[in-house]
Amino acid sequence: MCGIAGQFNFQRHEPVERETIVRMADSIAHRGPDDEGFFIAGPVGLGFRRLSIIDLASGHQPMSDAEETVWIIFNGEIYNYRELRAELQSKGHRFRTNSDTEVIVHGYKEWGTDVFNHLNGMFGLAIWDVRNERLVVARDAMGIKLIYYKIDNGKLSFGSEIRPILAAQDSKPEVDPVALKLFLQFRYTPSPLTIFQGIRKLAPGTMLVVEKGKCREERWYNFTPVPFPGPKEETEAAHELLELYKGAVRRHLLSDVPVGILLSGGLDSGLLLALMNEQGGPWPAYTIGYGETFADDELRDAAETAALFGARHVTVRLDQNEFERSLPGIIECLEEPIAASSVVPMYFVSQRARQDVKVALIGQGPDELFGGYKRHLGVRYGEWWRGLPGGLRSMIGFAVNGLPRNEMLKRGVRSLGVEDRLKRYQDVFSLVPTETIDGLFHDDVLPEKQCEHELVEYWRGLTPQMEHTDELGGFQLLELRSSLPDELLMYADKLSMAHSLEVRVPYLDRTVVEYVQRLSANFKVRNGTRKWLHREVCRNYLPPQILKRKKRGFAVNVVDEWFRSSLDGKIPEMLLDENALVFDLLNPQPVRRLLEAHRSGRQDNHKLLFSLVMLEQWLRVNHAEKAQVQVLK
Repeated sequence: MCGIAGQFNFQRHEPVERETIVRMADSIAHRGPDDEGFFIAGPVGLGFRRLSIIDLASGHQPMSDAEETVWIIFNGEIYNYRELRAELQSKGHRFRTNSDTEVIVHGYKEWGTDVFNHLNGMFGLAIWDVRNERLVVARDAMGIKLIYYKIDNGKLSFGSEIRPILAAQDSKPEVDPVALKLFLQFRYTPSPLTIFQGIRKLAPGTMLVVEKGKCREERWYNFTPVPFPGPKEETEAAHELLELYKGAVRRHLLSDVPVGILLSGGLDSGLLLALMNEQGGPWPAYTIGYGETFADDELRDAAETAALFGARHVTVRLDQNEFERSLPGIIECLEEPIAASSVVPMYFVSQRARQDVKVALIGQGPDELFGGYKRHLGVRYGEWWRGLPGGLRSMIGFAVNGLPRNEMLKRGVRSLGVEDRLKRYQDVFSLVPTETIDGLFHDDVLPEKQCEHELVEYWRGLTPQMEHTDELGGFQLLELRSSLPDELLMYADKLSMAHSLEVRVPYLDRTVVEYVQRLSANFKVRNGTRKWLHREVCRNYLPPQILKRKKRGFAVNVVDEWFRSSLDGKIPEMLLDENALVFDLLNPQPVRRLLEAHRSGRQDNHKLLFSLVMLEQWLRVNHAEKAQVQVLK
């Protein structure tokens, strides 16, 4: 686990400057405080910062084969590397270390870029093929790890974060207004865009192949879920899923350093802790708490779970003042604005966990895999809504839109009636209609000729993988390729690695994800019950009081309440300040109308307002003065 950075002058083949590669690697020293390494060879430069987790003595990078024909820098963990090592040894490959990194080197020599399809793990990596003068940069199938890159004047610069790319150039990049619009619409910036013009991020399961003076982007992960033949028995499915969970947890506990768990009060992390106990323990468990006012929230539930499974429970206290005070620094860690409530608690719980452990498991994934959010109910039963006569739908829609607040219900009525499948999915993801977001911008900011459905156009490349999915399965496939990696997994990686903590996600093991994607919607949302099959597995380990707990999210309810109360306090001052940087991009009048409608109780705009506040904070962090904000017109 570490950070990588590099450059390749692939057109003019000018020598890479060592000082540049060192500067790029130094910018992500927090990701790898244990070791550093560099490889410079003419037009190619690779930099590496290491957080030692496996094979502490001999895992130094950049790493090569004995003949030095293949070099690699690798950020991540490969959980099936021992099996792959044995397979490659049977084919005649000889290994010099016990690291998972060397398995990728020999795997590339054996299978080329198809090696990625053999890997079960998380990774952002770069491979330099000396003989073919080819550079391959790739991101893992689930997008747990990140790769950012920029191509400019025949030069590719890349890294685990945006910082190395900024360190390699002299000037600040401009804000990309299309990416900004998507951020306000979805609360995150979807791949392949970033908030910076010209800087992109690899989508999950894709790679850059740079050779013969050209750079192309390809999707290497093309798993197409095909339903299981015939009806699957419920008991059989529950047994199979449990066995996959057990195998995933066993693999994810592989480590030569201490391991813990980030524990919420929910059933996902409760089951995860129970499965971890089958492999050892007791485990340290870390939970965020919110003071006496919220003492009966996540903290009490998590303490009960920890006691049930004998974990050493460690708590972190966070209050509203700390929440508001810490936002700017956390936004700096994120590099891009993300309007997720749980970024603040994630930062502090990671900080505390790192005092004891280098690795922590987290229960992310079942909500996306099994339909754990309210939006999944709408998608699951949306066909019923579309089956109503148009006149009746219009009448109900008119009545719903007249209700005060209830923005989620309004969004569902608006989006689930859309006939085009991808457009319907995009509207479900959107906080507000596209025209509302467009109306926030100054007239000259957004491109005159813009595609109304930018995200839909990117998703079209995934339609072959959706060929056999039902309505809910198709929506979830896009979640797994877009919102999950580009929002939740992105900030989990950035905020944990800010403290040199490796976070692992067992529920997103490829064996688990690919199995669940083949299940029908009835195994996920049944009779209005979300995460049905996952709950059936949980019954084997968790008592009724945990199974019946109300879904709280990772601090979402508390932080959202803090933000709502802050809308009457100092936070809206950012949106009322005439000199706010956000108004270089947006028109103050519609922004203030959103705030007024929220305060009056007519609408619940707290999510969009939180996005606007996060944007203003991000602009303040990234631009010392208002005049420095540049927008590509």
